[in-house]
Amino acid sequence: MITIDLTMLIQIANMLLLIVVLNAVLYKPIRAILEERQKKITGLDEGIDQFKKNAVLRLDEFGQKMKEARIRAKKEYETARNAALAESTEKLAGIRKEVDAQKTGQLAEIEKEFAAAQAELQGQISGFANEMAGKVLGRAL
Repeated sequence: MITIDLTMLIQIANMLLLIVVLNAVLYKPIRAILEERQKKITGLDEGIDQFKKNAVLRLDEFGQKMKEARIRAKKEYETARNAALAESTEKLAGIRKEVDAQKTGQLAEIEKEFAAAQAELQGQISGFANEMAGKVLGRAL
């Protein structure tokens, strides 16, 4: 059985002293270290959240700039395409005029040659007629 005497009071005092000493020497510093770590983790979490927000903002900004760049590129493409189309239309019109002029000149030359051949053949009609009649009749006229 437990007897209450002076040693028990010394043991209780010893336990209380040990609790006070351990609390001051061991538990408080460990709690302080744990609190400090928790503060660092909280600070890092806030930093991570801030970096995530910045990343989202930069991604949105990048998307907007890409959209603007696409629009600018499309406008420049259309401008260049329209300029090339206008230039090709001008060249085609110039080539058509040149071809029409050549065609007109060649038609005039063909008409001259046709008229000359027609006149030459008109002059030879009576000779051809006599020759054909001679061949048909079998004698010279």
